[in-house]
Amino acid sequence: MQAKAARRVVSAIFFMCGTFVGLWASRIPDIKAATGLDESGFGVLLLVMACGAFVAFPFTGHWVDRLGAAPVAKFLAAATAASFLAVGLAPTTPLLTFTLFLAGFSFGGLDVSMNGWGAEVETSLSRPIMSSFHGLYSLGAGLAAAAGGFAIEFGLTVSEHFSLWAACSTPFLVWFYRQPWPKAETASETKKKAPLFAVPKGALVLVGLMALCAALGEGAVTDWAALYQIEDLGYSEAIAPTAFTVFSIAMVIMRLSGDKVIARFGPVPVARISGVVAFAGCLLLISGINIWAVWAGCFIMGLGYAVLFPLAMSRAASDQHMSKGVALASVATLGYGAFLFGPPVLGFVGDAFSLRVSFGVVALLTLALPFLASALKVRA
Repeated sequence: MQAKAARRVVSAIFFMCGTFVGLWASRIPDIKAATGLDESGFGVLLLVMACGAFVAFPFTGHWVDRLGAAPVAKFLAAATAASFLAVGLAPTTPLLTFTLFLAGFSFGGLDVSMNGWGAEVETSLSRPIMSSFHGLYSLGAGLAAAAGGFAIEFGLTVSEHFSLWAACSTPFLVWFYRQPWPKAETASETKKKAPLFAVPKGALVLVGLMALCAALGEGAVTDWAALYQIEDLGYSEAIAPTAFTVFSIAMVIMRLSGDKVIARFGPVPVARISGVVAFAGCLLLISGINIWAVWAGCFIMGLGYAVLFPLAMSRAASDQHMSKGVALASVATLGYGAFLFGPPVLGFVGDAFSLRVSFGVVALLTLALPFLASALKVRA
């Protein structure tokens, strides 16, 4: 019974973690405008946020080993809420830079610890449930982005929007903090920690590249879709967050149904079709024929990208030539690296050419996914 209750708690924190992403994505145009930075300059701010997350990874691993995943997740959930509130209230660009580093650090640490807690609950229940956690994460991101559109429509400033969101989150954080969960006993294998920056080998190189391409596509839509609609296509700022909302909705739909689809058709065919679908969505987004085509492109991209990262992680866990920890670490490093550091690079491309060209780069990388899919097959 405790594990079932813990599943609800972990589901809630995944959902809340998604709202951090949606909140941030919906107000990126306003925050960028307030700084007066171009795409390259704002890309540097995104890079600072990414660096904060990467710095957090080894620290969080140490804290989880000593204190347990649940206590660390509880602390970092509150820290992430506070740091994002600080982002919304930052009055100057230097202070914004500092708060973005803190937000990246706390968010990156929360991502690691909540996945650790989710894995403990999954073990207790003896059945796979991680996909549903990530589906709720996407649901939270989409709803928060949609709320961001309403906040813009009603004229809320960034500071007012972030403050209102923090006030609404506080009761949940109090409830979340009070939920019990026993610290997992330290297994003998935990003393042999997988290296933080492990390098994939053999077929896992292709699997890692698949995770990279999928994560880059997701990061591109998160950070640049709204600005692309405003600056390149000339659409209203109030409706720009809708693209990320429909993308997240598609991710939710596919992630919640992905396990059944993969079980029926197999990982390789699903990955190949997913790559083709994601590429078609990229082409629609790039075309910019009208706002409906842009939104449809984002929705189709969400359907295509949704299961690729989970498939890559599953393949890494079953690799027969590397230990599970090292294999997972190597693939996760490429995936998280692309999600965190890819958007700033796309910002530099957008500044040199246009954000349409940036999404063209994403489309070219997506085109490689059907060819990388065969690496998902586990060979004896």
